[in-house]
Amino acid sequence: MATETRKPTHPGAILRNDILPELGMPQAELARCLGVSCVTVSLCLHEKRGLSADMAMRLARLLNTTPESWLGMQQAIDLWALESEHGSEH
Repeated sequence: MATETRKPTHPGAILRNDILPELGMPQAELARCLGVSCVTVSLCLHEKRGLSADMAMRLARLLNTTPESWLGMQQAIDLWALESEHGSEH
């Protein structure tokens, strides 16, 4: 697997920079709509927590997207982090 030099975009960054401003939705409203705590949303938006399958499903339902698109972004981050940490030893 070739190592990417640029870190993939975290799904939380997509939400923070693109989706929430477009919707005019504050974090607290997103948390309420998703049925999760404000802390959970904040950790995701600030890229401190990865996106779970459950959260991907919630986002997909709310935003009329697919859970696979959200999980694909998270998987790219996870694989990049592993590759960066371990290099070619895998």
